Amino acid sequence: MLKKYLVLALILISFSAYSQTIGDYKTGFKRQGNAISFSTSKGEVKFDFCTPEMFRVRTSWSGQFEKDENLMVINYNWTNVTAKVEDKKDQFIITTSKLIIKINKAPFKIDVFDAKGKLLNAEVNGSIAKENTKVGVTKKLQADEHFFGFGERMDFMDRRFKKVTLNVGRGKGLPHAIGAYNILEANYCPVPFFMSTKGYGIFLHNSFATEWDMGSSNKDQYSFKAADGELDYYFIYGPTFPAILNSYTSITGKSPMLPQFALGLHAGTYSGGTWGHEEKTSDHYVVELAKKYRELGIPVDLLWLDSTWRLFGEIGGKGATSFEWRETFKDPKSMFDSIYALNYKMVGLHLRPRFDNAKKLNLLDQAQAKGFTYPENGKPGEFVNFFDDKATQWWWENGVMRVAKLGAKFLKTDEGSAFGALANESEKIGPTGKDAQRLHNVFPIAYAKAPFLEFEKFNGFRGLNQTREGYSGIQRYPYIFAGDWPSEWQYFAPVIKAGLNVGLSGVGSWAHCMGGFEHQADPELYIRWVQFGMFSPIALVFGMDHPGYKEPWKYGEDALRNFKKYDLLRYRLFPYMYTSMHQQYETGLPMMRALVLSHQDDENVYEIGDQYMFGDNLMVAPVTTNGAITRSVYLPKGTWFNYWSGEKYEGKSYHHVVAPLDTIPLFVKAGSIIPMQPEMIYSGEKPVDVITLDIFPFGESSYDLYEDDNLSSNYKTGNFAVTNITSSLKADGLTIKIAKPVGQFKPTVHKYELRIHWSGNNQPEVMTENGVSLIANQYSGFVSPLVINKILTIKSKSDNKTDITFKIK
Repeated sequence: MLKKYLVLALILISFSAYSQTIGDYKTGFKRQGNAISFSTSKGEVKFDFCTPEMFRVRTSWSGQFEKDENLMVINYNWTNVTAKVEDKKDQFIITTSKLIIKINKAPFKIDVFDAKGKLLNAEVNGSIAKENTKVGVTKKLQADEHFFGFGERMDFMDRRFKKVTLNVGRGKGLPHAIGAYNILEANYCPVPFFMSTKGYGIFLHNSFATEWDMGSSNKDQYSFKAADGELDYYFIYGPTFPAILNSYTSITGKSPMLPQFALGLHAGTYSGGTWGHEEKTSDHYVVELAKKYRELGIPVDLLWLDSTWRLFGEIGGKGATSFEWRETFKDPKSMFDSIYALNYKMVGLHLRPRFDNAKKLNLLDQAQAKGFTYPENGKPGEFVNFFDDKATQWWWENGVMRVAKLGAKFLKTDEGSAFGALANESEKIGPTGKDAQRLHNVFPIAYAKAPFLEFEKFNGFRGLNQTREGYSGIQRYPYIFAGDWPSEWQYFAPVIKAGLNVGLSGVGSWAHCMGGFEHQADPELYIRWVQFGMFSPIALVFGMDHPGYKEPWKYGEDALRNFKKYDLLRYRLFPYMYTSMHQQYETGLPMMRALVLSHQDDENVYEIGDQYMFGDNLMVAPVTTNGAITRSVYLPKGTWFNYWSGEKYEGKSYHHVVAPLDTIPLFVKAGSIIPMQPEMIYSGEKPVDVITLDIFPFGESSYDLYEDDNLSSNYKTGNFAVTNITSSLKADGLTIKIAKPVGQFKPTVHKYELRIHWSGNNQPEVMTENGVSLIANQYSGFVSPLVINKILTIKSKSDNKTDITFKIK
């Protein structure tokens, strides 16, 4: 026993020998604008107020602070914040209109309260510490505190009592009998940010690998630390999760709006030959694929060619990009032209971040000679140096422009995690050393940023880029996809969880490979995954299984019918999804929302990772169990309706629902108003001359329909319109009001069709539009009988140039 205690004592002595706190407050403090500085016995601590609800804490043991960077954070300039500072005997007290911050002088530590004095967050004594190069802080974990965020995690929702390491990568090793990588490790898009159910969030502004112990080692404490660099974090008070997310994305940037057609289907192809079958590729295959979608009436708007369009180089092989077309592509220009003639909006190409030489092009040699690659071990490397503007411009002009001039309009920027880490397709590590470790997590941002901005200028409309990896800030260069998960049931539910977690972390424009990526999917899995995919922020179909490639007609008639059904429904939902996209741009609120986002006080939702809100009004509950035709769902507080049957449910309760193979459980909030457009097989196929309003009347409710030109960046300067729609159900009847659009933008003229989910047993007796009886005037929209299958359909006589009021009794 004595020996055991001696070993423990030695461990503690060893730790204390290498760990150094920031010490005690020493003398005086400095204040300049929003900045307040404190000198301690071991270094400096600096506060920067951003808003009354948000402040930044920076700690330096050397007294020097790092320069501002612009990949993670883009906003360092904040308006003046009124903050009162009181110097007490044992502490400083800083007060804003939203927060009270108490800074203990000895030892130096920070406790935060709301304006009413309720504790939000407290540190333990000696919590701000440095151990060798690691910097971190330890805080008190409250009894009923739970944590959400941390990026695209596939393992858990609630992080209470758990550990996690955040460092871009998909994990190492193949631990399963079938399938690919470890869902406990996989972190294509880590985000060093979390939200606490106590009403605050923390963003650790550090690009090194970070470790988070959220009460696993000590149930009364949590801690976070970075491998190196500066201890620099933002404290964000909400108290609601949407408010916290809005503030976080005001630091790291909002997701820009994509062109409206990007809400349509994105289809990827290996051009007929995945790796090992490259000789089967051809531009002919791609054109025939594009035609097949059109012939079968499957809605699609974007297409991209994955790896095998290009020759694999002499040095980097599959892991690099030569920009030289494979010989089997006889006429790439004609290929692009033929696809655009079929009304596809964008065709893109996959690439990797390394340069390589091929048969005719030697771009690697040229870039190295000009110093435009990132150095490796003191020599010219292979990675394009996306941290250097000149190198980036050379890459664009001499590499990407070779394909952009032919017709490519966007890129799939793959394998960003290979910078400073083991690549997937080779044994290469890439750059090493401290700088590479510092840049590893932000390389994917610089890599996605370059083509997003350049193509935006080249195309003359809103940017779009598809990328696999990211970090804080990647939401500015959307979109990100979930990576290469195999077509096995074991990965289906974790992919849903990945989308919910990344949405809770400020990254809303997200996609995944419907049906999985690797392996042939069984038809049932394909059907269920497609249903989820069509209710995802970005709908993407792509696979490397030869010769199936996740093309919907290759999985049986049921699969094809299911694909078309939900793809057509998605295109009808464009007005609803587009409004949600603008909401995301304005507030940081993702289109795909974990239930905890709006119900942070309901513990029932904390580990629900397979249900989510899709926009404000729709709740989606994918079936992820093989063979299941029912599933249990949890409906939060409120009243809900089954979208398909109209059945009514009271919330804060569990329900078991029937879900045949062709049906995904779908629920709507009572009072919901869901705008829809006519059915189309590509964006813009028909004029939107009628907008359907799918209405589930209940009490008082409203919806603001957003419209703009669908393509330009003028929305950023306010060139859009909002149409307010209200529904009022009272004992004496139902009133629907549709206001004229308000705003700079003038929408096209359209009428409205109301699809009212009628819960009454009786047919309506009176219906008026702007005071005129619909029946008495033999109005063309009048349907007899009025209610069919519990749906009352009314077509407006007026259009959106005037206010419209319907009264129904």
